[in-house]
Amino acid sequence: MNRPIKEPTLTETKTAKPAKPAAAKPRPSLTLREGSTFKDLADRLKVRPRDLLDKLEARGYHLGTNELLDDALAAQLAKDLGIGIEIVPVEREMRLLAESKKSELVTRPPVVTIMGHVDHGKTTLLDAIRSSNLVEKESGGITQHIGAYRVVHNKRSITFVDTPGHEAFTQLRARGARVTDIVVLVIAADEGVMPQTREAINHAKAAKVPILVAINKTDKPEANPDKIKRELQKEGLLVEDWGGDIIAVQLSAKEKKNIKELLEMIVLMADVLELKANPKSPAQGVVLEARMDAKKGPLATVIIQHGTLTPGNAFIAGTSYGRVRALSDEHGRQIKSAGPSTPVEILGFSEVPQAGDFFQVTSSPEEAKGIVDFRLSRAARDGGKKASTATLDDLFKKIEQGGTKDLGLILKADVQGSVEVLRNLLPSLGTDQIRIKIVAASTGLINESDLLLASTTGAIILGYNVKTAPRIEEQAQKEGIEIRLYKIIYQLTDDIKKAVSGMLEPVIKETYLGRALVRKVFRIPKVGTIAGSYVQDGKITRSAEIRVVRGKEIVHRGKLSSLKHVKENVNEIKSGYECGIGLANYKDIQEGDLIEAFITEKVPGR
Repeated sequence: MNRPIKEPTLTETKTAKPAKPAAAKPRPSLTLREGSTFKDLADRLKVRPRDLLDKLEARGYHLGTNELLDDALAAQLAKDLGIGIEIVPVEREMRLLAESKKSELVTRPPVVTIMGHVDHGKTTLLDAIRSSNLVEKESGGITQHIGAYRVVHNKRSITFVDTPGHEAFTQLRARGARVTDIVVLVIAADEGVMPQTREAINHAKAAKVPILVAINKTDKPEANPDKIKRELQKEGLLVEDWGGDIIAVQLSAKEKKNIKELLEMIVLMADVLELKANPKSPAQGVVLEARMDAKKGPLATVIIQHGTLTPGNAFIAGTSYGRVRALSDEHGRQIKSAGPSTPVEILGFSEVPQAGDFFQVTSSPEEAKGIVDFRLSRAARDGGKKASTATLDDLFKKIEQGGTKDLGLILKADVQGSVEVLRNLLPSLGTDQIRIKIVAASTGLINESDLLLASTTGAIILGYNVKTAPRIEEQAQKEGIEIRLYKIIYQLTDDIKKAVSGMLEPVIKETYLGRALVRKVFRIPKVGTIAGSYVQDGKITRSAEIRVVRGKEIVHRGKLSSLKHVKENVNEIKSGYECGIGLANYKDIQEGDLIEAFITEKVPGR
């Protein structure tokens, strides 16, 4: 018996389990190498350029087939065409391609950087490694400096980067280049962990590069390796024979003792790291250093990371391009090829590249020039743009937008006790939304190394009872790095609390004006004390605030009561001129004192 079909009620419609609608298809996407043209886009979409041009002209685009695609145009085209388009650097595309061919990957030599405190024996160790590795006292030895060199231990090659310490190491990293596989941290057994040792540890940790400790100068009677190991433990490095995972080798670079053992440990660490490279891909690497030679023109030392470089190859490096005219090794000898982890000096650049530029072989000089033209046009268009940097003022806003999870801090204080208090206290001020991470903590003045570390980690520098040199302030302002100075701990911790809760009060910003050296002090009846001074840099203004610096100590802060040039009252004295300075409410000025002038202003928080 046929029954009438009953229409489902609203309730039944909700509770029934109708067939699920087809899942939305993922939006197709494609990546285009920088310097790609509109024709390249059409080829990737497998359509005729003319058909695509006609469609886009109807939407208001008037493009030529050979027009370069930039990020903004690619984003708009992606929106209109309903696809994802990403413009990627040619080096990134080629690196991914090289690493994707697993069958072509082979073991490559490790690249090692030696770091440590001044006078702890870094240079002596490098010389000992070199001299112990010269095969049959190879004639000529090291005939030129190209920033890196290779040694062979038990038929295994090792590349050493011969840079001026951790600052060069971090400058490369600041530009996105990771060159080093292993850091050898040199510590003198008769001295111990020093400020630059801590800096080197912080930079290596920030770069996530494994550390091997070389305890040097063990030949000295006062050497105390156990003391070194205890101090390393305080820095978060526990050596193997104390139950940790940090390899430590006791040696004497001066007496060339245990150099082979150090090389053996480097090879062992390299085996654990399983370092691989593709020698068959187009060669790529990183510029280690570069210079202009009066006879040869632009030269650069490059460490090859993938591929094999040969004379005649076309290439790019930043906004420089060219064709390899000659390759030289660390002995100054011309070579026919350079494979992975090989340092090589290259002749043939159009201009001197920058340290940290990525080096990439291209299919032709024309392709290389096209990519450089694209980069130059993009740089000209983006010239006024500035990279976003971390500040306490906008921290909470970034948290709310989901852009920040960690607040990195670099701590500098006058004494180690203050460092330890702040290192233990500040992480506890974090919230569920944000973690406070101490990137580095040490005593002493804020220096270039701190700025480098801040630039590569996005950290904020906090100073407690320390000063900042004017040139450091200028460099920090130029690079957008925030430095905050405090005299009272609770003000420092209060600012951190307010920053993570979005309630930061306006801060007092200090702008340095100039400095004058007191050459002679005049005590004039009915006038007072006048400091006969010479302006060393910047300028001194009548309305400025000043501080008097004696040695390394600030002995007075205040205002000027007068400012004269010869006998005339003036509002401003510039660098290179003499002047008479009267200080309000201060008479104890002395010859040799420095008078620093500055202005302060309130900078609002959020």
